[in-house]
Amino acid sequence: MSEPAIRDAILAQARACGPEKSFTPEDVARALTSENWQSLLARIRREATVLAREGQIDVLRKGKPVDLDVEVRGVIRLRARA
Repeated sequence: MSEPAIRDAILAQARACGPEKSFTPEDVARALTSENWQSLLARIRREATVLAREGQIDVLRKGKPVDLDVEVRGVIRLRARA
């Protein structure tokens, strides 16, 4: 799976949910493949960080945007930027 395909999947999920709803990296992984989707999670998180730095999405932790200059750990959600 290429990085552009992962980025496209993240942006497609963001468009589908809109800025009022968030989604998980797991949602994106399951949309990309039904087998071994867990192996994509680290790459999805990495690409989500790139998209967030570009201003296309928000990365959330406990419902609040995270500081991307600090290592993001734990459960995150993604959301289209309003």
